[in-house]
Amino acid sequence: MRLASLIPLSAILGIAACSGLGTGAVVQGTGSEELLKLRAGPGLGYNVILGLPDGTRLVRRDCITEVGQLWCRVSLAESPGIVGYVSEDYLGDL
Repeated sequence: MRLASLIPLSAILGIAACSGLGTGAVVQGTGSEELLKLRAGPGLGYNVILGLPDGTRLVRRDCITEVGQLWCRVSLAESPGIVGYVSEDYLGDL
């Protein structure tokens, strides 16, 4: 009986860990000549807000899968009012 009550709790904790409570991230893998596009929504069809160079510190909020790609809603660590979506492929942990 006790094990059965732990399964839903662990599922809830897993969701909470991915729910975007705000974890640190850094842009990586774009290269010295490229910028990661911060977009207005989770997908390539959304407008670009600005470009982010490698090393830009972000706060990762929540992530969503769109057309097989994981997109994360982020804000700039230095300017929390700037919020948008980036491909999770280019995020590293701090």
